[in-house]
Amino acid sequence: MTARVPQAGAIVFRTEGDRTTVLLVRSKKDPTIWVFPKGHIDDDESERETAIRETWEEAGVSGILGPAVGRPLEFDSGKEPISVQYFLMRATSELPSPEGRDKQWITVKEALATLAFESARDKLREAAALFAAGR
Repeated sequence: MTARVPQAGAIVFRTEGDRTTVLLVRSKKDPTIWVFPKGHIDDDESERETAIRETWEEAGVSGILGPAVGRPLEFDSGKEPISVQYFLMRATSELPSPEGRDKQWITVKEALATLAFESARDKLREAAALFAAGR
């Protein structure tokens, strides 16, 4: 069995008044798919550092990193087996994406309809419950 490639990312929320939205970015591999920001863990990085860096690089968003969102999400990218540890993040500032990626802030309900994979929808439900509990 091949070892899974470790990645980390963030499920980012922000609140404006009584409206809470979640961040999605366009997938680099397939621009028709919206995903949470994530990427490979560099040799000198922790999972948490990677989640912060990738969220900045892919979306131009900085924030306060919270707890891990459950167990790592495991899937096959088509090229290699991947294991992504997601963390909860509360956005504190935003600039255009340094990578020029499209991004959108949408409600959890809209995101559940937008995300292509059931595993990602499950992660979002888990993250939304954590976010709500921490407010």
